[in-house]
Amino acid sequence: MNKGLQIRDALGSPGMGRVVRALVHRLPEMGGAPIRLERVRGLRDSRGPIHAGSFLRERRIAFDCTGAEFPRIFVHELFHFVWLRLGNPGRHAWEELLHAEWRGAAKGELGWSAEWRKGALGRNDVAGRSRAWRLYCCESFCDTAAWMYSGVSEHAEFTLAANLRRARRRWFLATIESRDLSI
Repeated sequence: MNKGLQIRDALGSPGMGRVVRALVHRLPEMGGAPIRLERVRGLRDSRGPIHAGSFLRERRIAFDCTGAEFPRIFVHELFHFVWLRLGNPGRHAWEELLHAEWRGAAKGELGWSAEWRKGALGRNDVAGRSRAWRLYCCESFCDTAAWMYSGVSEHAEFTLAANLRRARRRWFLATIESRDLSI
């Protein structure tokens, strides 16, 4: 049970509130100021329509996704708050895992947000820890969390090889689940 996570549900549906409570129970222990969830139709970024967006300073997540996609999207967006507070040692350890995958020419990812960023990376991005590399690392972290904790076991966007999924799961178990998370 996740006693420290406070979610303020403004999604406008009692059914979604039950889904959120069930998802929160699946997550590692985390705490911090409340995060407000809201439904916003027509969400977009500079690339076009999006399923959700996290507004970290406002402690708010806006959603424009189907009920079927909500568990995966909710966990992904929530883990943006975890990434923010993870600290440089944790983020650098995650980068090392991804760097090893990169050196092995790993294909695939655990969500589209990481996959398209990975596909756009060049050798200099990885070597120089460019902004594009760091954004990919963040999205990969959040997509991996969604794969682990959303309860969605199969999805068309889960294209990363099984052996690499196992390595990421081990990393999360050792690094994320071994401590209380601050969001």
